[in-house]
Amino acid sequence: MTDSAMVLASEFPPGVDSFDYRDWFTGLSDTALTNVFTTVTFGVWLAAAVLIVFFLWAYRKPRLVPTRMQWMAESAYGVVRNSISVDILGKEVGVRFAPYLTTLFMFVLLTNFLAIVPVMQISPNSHIAFPAVLAIITWVIYVSVGIRKHGLGQFLKITVIPPGAPAFILPLLIPLEFLQNLVLRPLTLALRLFANMFAGHLILLVFILGGFAMLESGNVFIQGLSFVSMLMGIGLTLFELIVIVLQAYVFTLLTTLYIQGSLADEH
Repeated sequence: MTDSAMVLASEFPPGVDSFDYRDWFTGLSDTALTNVFTTVTFGVWLAAAVLIVFFLWAYRKPRLVPTRMQWMAESAYGVVRNSISVDILGKEVGVRFAPYLTTLFMFVLLTNFLAIVPVMQISPNSHIAFPAVLAIITWVIYVSVGIRKHGLGQFLKITVIPPGAPAFILPLLIPLEFLQNLVLRPLTLALRLFANMFAGHLILLVFILGGFAMLESGNVFIQGLSFVSMLMGIGLTLFELIVIVLQAYVFTLLTTLYIQGSLADEH
């Protein structure tokens, strides 16, 4: 067995520690920069840089007959604008929010995609901090848009008092609606993305590292099964690609629905 395979096998079984990456500046371990810039941090900056460069390059010289890159950028924007933003929010409001929602979709898609990119092979969204920040941004937009349209008092009334609810049940409903709409929404939004990317990374580790661990076992039968484990890892990688796109779509869709809810006259 090669040295690299032995190193991989030694990391089996995977666990929570498999999501921890050492700081790139290990020589600065006694400074404030410790554990600041890891592979996961690099993934976030890489996704942001790719996204910025892609759109700037695509629209540097826009043409009536688009180039291939301009067509790709316009297609990405058009799908989010027409299929999510305008479809849910209406034409006027949907067009206004389409640039942000497109950016959100593409950023989540790129950071998710890093989970199956060789060498990187982990999504920043498998760490709860990054989905949490995105969910907080969504929550801030949800609240600010609602307050801007309705005013603070009316927005809170619409949010926590269901229309047509009898007065005697309001003492029970108001705390539940407040908890659901203003507290749990960003929490569940973040956890949904985090849990899917966390589980996907862990499952891939089990099959890939398990295959290397079986190769190291010394038992011919078990070594033969190692190829089955690795084939399962490849198949699950293709399945993970579906999850990657789906979770980016769901996160963007729910963000749009929250915005719609904050603009509605009643929930």
